[in-house]
Amino acid sequence: MLDSLTTGLLTGLSLIVAIGAQNAFVLRQGLRREHVGLVVAICMLSDVVLIAAGVAGIGSIVEHAPVALDVVRWLGVAFLTWYGVSALLRARRAESLRASNGTATGGRGAVAGKAIALTWLNPHVYLDTVLLLGSIANHQGGVGRWWFAVGACLASVLWFAGLGYGARAAGPLLANPRAWQVLDVLIGLTMLAIATSLALG
Repeated sequence: MLDSLTTGLLTGLSLIVAIGAQNAFVLRQGLRREHVGLVVAICMLSDVVLIAAGVAGIGSIVEHAPVALDVVRWLGVAFLTWYGVSALLRARRAESLRASNGTATGGRGAVAGKAIALTWLNPHVYLDTVLLLGSIANHQGGVGRWWFAVGACLASVLWFAGLGYGARAAGPLLANPRAWQVLDVLIGLTMLAIATSLALG
């Protein structure tokens, strides 16, 4: 139980902690203190829904077509390897998360719409959250996969809450290119380790 939850937490954090439009938007709202709770809630709830759908959906496929697990497994290995190598290559160049640039983001409706679009219109979210987390979760066993899902959901809750509400303190650090290079190296190594574990499992 604890192993599955911890694996879900670490995997979820590895996938979510990266430079991207959604994280930049959450950080931007946090720095401006504009509708932070709304944005954080939308991102959290979206991830919970997607993670649950991934764990339940992949499980259903496996029940009706066991061979699908092998297909999904190797797709997961390939994607994790690509993701890890990409993160390591990205760490070679200095980038920063410029969240404080730009004009005001608008009222609650406009902010909510942008948060939803940045989450649900991103094709990578379906690969990461639904396919990848779903396939890894199902290697945790019948009960373990749901503890894995709890860990992954906890990762999203902690990350978005910390990013949104801790933005004032974290802003200068996250604007430092070196910090993101270190994060990318850690993400890359974690993804490659998970890919190896999945391939050997």
